[in-house]
Amino acid sequence: MTDSIRNEQQIRDSGRRSIGSCVFGALSPAECPLFFIVVLISAFSATLRAQTSELDVDLPSGLIPPLSSCVESTDECASNPAAIPQQGSNPIDASGSNTRYQDDWLHSWLRKVDEARANQPHFVSPIVTTHVLLVQQFRYDMSWQQDPTGNTITSNYGASRGLEIIPSTRLEVGIFPPNYLVHQSKTPDGFGDLAWQVKFRAFSAPEGKGDYFVGFFLGGSFPTGIPPNGQGHTVLSPTFAAAKGIGSWDIQSTIGANLPATGADLLGRMIIFNTAVDHKIKGKIWPMIEQNSTFWSGGTLDGKKEVFLTPGLVLGSFPLAERLHLTIGGGVQIAVTQFHRDNHRWILSVRFPF
Repeated sequence: MTDSIRNEQQIRDSGRRSIGSCVFGALSPAECPLFFIVVLISAFSATLRAQTSELDVDLPSGLIPPLSSCVESTDECASNPAAIPQQGSNPIDASGSNTRYQDDWLHSWLRKVDEARANQPHFVSPIVTTHVLLVQQFRYDMSWQQDPTGNTITSNYGASRGLEIIPSTRLEVGIFPPNYLVHQSKTPDGFGDLAWQVKFRAFSAPEGKGDYFVGFFLGGSFPTGIPPNGQGHTVLSPTFAAAKGIGSWDIQSTIGANLPATGADLLGRMIIFNTAVDHKIKGKIWPMIEQNSTFWSGGTLDGKKEVFLTPGLVLGSFPLAERLHLTIGGGVQIAVTQFHRDNHRWILSVRFPF
């Protein structure tokens, strides 16, 4: 009998005695939980030692082969198909190392992320326009809106951006915590609404195989903020998205609607049309220009429209550690229509793809 088996047998006997003592009243009610905790910790430790001993026997020593780290602005996935593990592949890799330990849920999920990135173009996220591709990143935006005299009147921290996850090769799920608004006027400061978005990739191809993306998105917000910082009503936002790369240029475009579940007589229904054109320089520098248009039907702004042009620059992505990268960008949103609710909104965007 090995030491690990003997230890486990002793732990089971101890557990039975402790449980019996509690049942027959030998221990007080306050002492029983302590005995149970000690028994559980001891059992877990013995089991862990046994599993570790087994792994030491089965797994040869050597370096752990890293997962692929394809990110939004690189062509690594498209140019290196070997970076994506194939289904049904032998668990023994080319170097003879046993990769059975990589079959857990984490590695399986990250392989799906890499596969999703490898099957679509690698455009960078625009400044304002919703990123047309499936992305996995944490994004935090800040903006400072100015009045006609150039004074900052509203600061927006968070700007309805947040965590975006790729759970499968065709889906992305985004959860965007409430942003925080700071006003220089008499308007009270406060949090905005909790927002979310689900993206579905219908058709796509990476660089060299078509360089395009077509998808359908559904987003929305819940009225967690108090007006005027929050909208006060649940809003749904269906969107159609498409993108096409032409050499070092790419075009990303979305058209969608903001449809209030309630309060449409106040908020109205909005048609939102955005297009971003950017140019890749040396794989890390992305100058871009966007147009952001909103058209109202119903509500207090019925028949109104506003159009902005947003010149911007995005830098990255830059590797930080393992899969984690850094991308940073900025731009200014300038009104080009006579009607506009704000103007000269400066935007700073920080993204951490992983």
